[in-house]
Amino acid sequence: MEFTIGGRLEVRITPADVGKRVSVRRRTDDGGTGAEFTDVVGVLTSWDNGVLSITRKSGESVHIVESFLVAGKVVPAAPARRRGPAASFGELASVTARAWQPVESEALGDWRLRAAGGFTRRANSALPLGDPGLPVGEALGRVRDWYEERGLPAYVQTATGAEGTQELLCAELERHGWRREVSAEVRIAALAPVGDLEADVRAVRLTREPDAAWLARYQRFSTPGPHVLRVLGSGPSVWFATVPGDTGDTEGPAADPDAPPAAIGRCVVDGRWAGFMAVEVAPEQRRRGLATTVMAALARRALDEGASAAWLQVEEDNEGARALYDGMGFAAHHRYHHYRSA
Repeated sequence: MEFTIGGRLEVRITPADVGKRVSVRRRTDDGGTGAEFTDVVGVLTSWDNGVLSITRKSGESVHIVESFLVAGKVVPAAPARRRGPAASFGELASVTARAWQPVESEALGDWRLRAAGGFTRRANSALPLGDPGLPVGEALGRVRDWYEERGLPAYVQTATGAEGTQELLCAELERHGWRREVSAEVRIAALAPVGDLEADVRAVRLTREPDAAWLARYQRFSTPGPHVLRVLGSGPSVWFATVPGDTGDTEGPAADPDAPPAAIGRCVVDGRWAGFMAVEVAPEQRRRGLATTVMAALARRALDEGASAAWLQVEEDNEGARALYDGMGFAAHHRYHHYRSA
């Protein structure tokens, strides 16, 4: 990371650069002999009272005392992508929201308040995609009140790590006492290679609605009710995949309709995009390629409907899923976070 001009380290950022992506170098000790340095890259979200705040693409906030700043510069808003379809944050935010819709929603300016009886944070959080029409502090008060009226915790979903994401809002939420609980990556890839994965998709049953067996395998189906089915069934073109359970044949899953499914998945086709969710495999059936089989079957159906790009969301601590999606060509586009009111 180059900070020098003519061999000299220089600080080339000022408080006027708040909101821009920067790269800085700072001391990590008191500046005595043997001083050590570390680099930070992210969006400069504030520079007040001699302290800089920088939000990394992971959503982590780093606070730097101005006197420890050794060098700094403004860098491009987002690195160029080397693989996968071109996509803006705004496009993906809208597509992912349409694939997991709430039971109830209300506009707050350009924000959308969403509720679905508490089933998943995504369907029970405010989605800010512009100006709420109020000062942020007042808007957050309205968000708290709206969820309190429904007996739900107040959440705001934000994003970091791409051009046009919401690092400044993340910092504002933290200043108002909101705390980040969960973070996940939104990954994208070309769809055709997923459909071309080597898999016996004949074992996969595709339906428009989840049946009792599918729901029995779905880990999040712990609070049954119509609100769950409303969320799962929402989206422009929704497909559910089921691999029937195994009756003991080690060569492959048997088509026993009474056995719990060996694997399931969900896909929502929306224009050029196919979104993959709820890909789950029974613990005793893992390492047999069933997740790949489900993904391939859903991708082929999405290709038949004209889709060409794929997206999915994976939590950062799910190493097994991350490795699987790496192998399929999925690359991180941005991260999203859920902030909860204190």
